[in-house]
Amino acid sequence: MEKAKRVSVTEEAKQVIDKLRAQHGPLMFHQSGGCCDGSQPMCFEEGEFKVGDSDVLLGKVQGCNFYIAKDQYEYWKHTHLTLDVTPGRGASFSLEIPLGLRFHIRSRLFTEAEMAQLPKL
Repeated sequence: MEKAKRVSVTEEAKQVIDKLRAQHGPLMFHQSGGCCDGSQPMCFEEGEFKVGDSDVLLGKVQGCNFYIAKDQYEYWKHTHLTLDVTPGRGASFSLEIPLGLRFHIRSRLFTEAEMAQLPKL
C-alpha cells in the first residue's frame, strides 16, 4: 500500500506544470491564504516566493515543492489536498494565469488509517 501524502496532483495539472517548467525552469507552489488571492495555490519560479519559518513544506507535486503557511496548515492538517487546474483567470501573480487557467485545490478529510501514516510536520 502506498504511504499517505498530504498533497497530490491531477494529470491535467501535471501537464500544466510541465509546460510552465519548460518556459520558466524549476517551480514551487505556495497555498495562499491571503486576502487578495483568496485561498488558492500559487505557482512561482523556484525561489521567487520567499518561504521561511512561517511556512510548512507539505510535499512535492510533479517535482515541485508545495508549501503552506503555518496558520493555514493548522486549519487544513487533517485534509488531503489535490492540486488541480481549471479554465478561467485567477486574481493572482501565479504563473499559469497567462494560459487562461488557474490552479485550484480539491480537498477531503484524511481517513484514520491515512492520519496514522502521515509524517509529523
